[in-house]
Amino acid sequence: MSIFSELESEVRSYSRNWPVVFDRAQGSWMYDEDGKAYLDFFAGAGALNYGHNNPQLKKALIDYLSEDRVVHSLDMFTTARRDFLETLQSHILEPRDLDYKVIFPGPGGTNAVEAALKLARKVTGRESVINFTNAFHGMTLGALSVTGNSMKRGGAGIPLVHATPMPYDDYFAGEYPDFLYFERLLNDLGSGLNEPAAVIVEAVQGEGGINAARADWLRGLAKLCKEHGILLILDDIQMGCGRTGDFFSFEEAGIVPDIVCLSKSISGYGLPMALTLVRKELDIWEPGEHNGTFRGISPAFVTAAEAMRIYWSDDALAQSTKAKGEQVASRFTALVNAYPEAKLTAKGRGLARGLQFASGELAGKVCAEAFSRGMLMETSGPDGEVMKILPALTITTAELEQGLAIIDESVAAVLSSH
Repeated sequence: MSIFSELESEVRSYSRNWPVVFDRAQGSWMYDEDGKAYLDFFAGAGALNYGHNNPQLKKALIDYLSEDRVVHSLDMFTTARRDFLETLQSHILEPRDLDYKVIFPGPGGTNAVEAALKLARKVTGRESVINFTNAFHGMTLGALSVTGNSMKRGGAGIPLVHATPMPYDDYFAGEYPDFLYFERLLNDLGSGLNEPAAVIVEAVQGEGGINAARADWLRGLAKLCKEHGILLILDDIQMGCGRTGDFFSFEEAGIVPDIVCLSKSISGYGLPMALTLVRKELDIWEPGEHNGTFRGISPAFVTAAEAMRIYWSDDALAQSTKAKGEQVASRFTALVNAYPEAKLTAKGRGLARGLQFASGELAGKVCAEAFSRGMLMETSGPDGEVMKILPALTITTAELEQGLAIIDESVAAVLSSH
């Protein structure tokens, strides 16, 4: 493995926790070059909701490529782009009565956030954006300015301005009414708060520690934004495409954001792709005002459209994800009860779940124990104190049980030694 340390930057991270060379992957499994199998509860940080090399999506992709169809097209019209847009409209937007225009901002989630922030400022003529404690929205400068993690923000090298953090749901453990501080600042002419162009929020904070906002809190936020003429941006990059059960994580709350950011699993196959969905009246871009070379990656359009046809023609996957999520929640609650002295906390929605420990050291040790038992999962939260799982939504019941058993063993191994 010397080539990696000799040639690749020190910025690499996941490979430090999983020091093997992976070679193949199928469904919920990854295999190293020696053939050892690893049960994947990481799923490309949520980019592989339908598993590795999903055979139905792979067939659509191979068929497309074997016919010498267009692969790269910037924003030119192609048959693949048309099929994607028509399928998105018929399978996702129309059934949910969502009337959005689609921006292809570039290949990654951070591109979707940058487009959302730029457009919100252009529409409103304001500069300030409200973000939330423990938020994560990306690593480019605009997205980083609305991100909470101090280590990631520190890498910017310049001041990150024009963003003001507010307390996320349950930040004060229920000691204060929702939005007490935010609403007071908005209504007080002496608060010094610049009039916000937008609020950007995750319905479930993934990198921030699997913090799931209550539906009532999200509804209250949407109401507050509407009352003050503030655009609501919902970052669904990691939690969209079915991760919480419904296609969009905000559906449970019954709200309709002004702007929605999607990436990660929108391609269905782990291919780079991102979308920024905007209410039609907000689409005031000049041609080419937001641009980029990789806004027309046809293989991603092909697998994305096929994934929507296969998994979102009915609610079977959504119901399965919610049921499996409850299965995980039950097991995590049992661990909380089994180790009262450890003060564990079970967190999450759908198949975005976490188990919070007293320290990042403990959560990291649990993940290391799981890796030694042939399983991949990561930590999240400001100090890495949350053991986080994002299994493929297509995981079998048997595979889910196998993974939960490994978690039980790993937690026991760590906590028994402390």
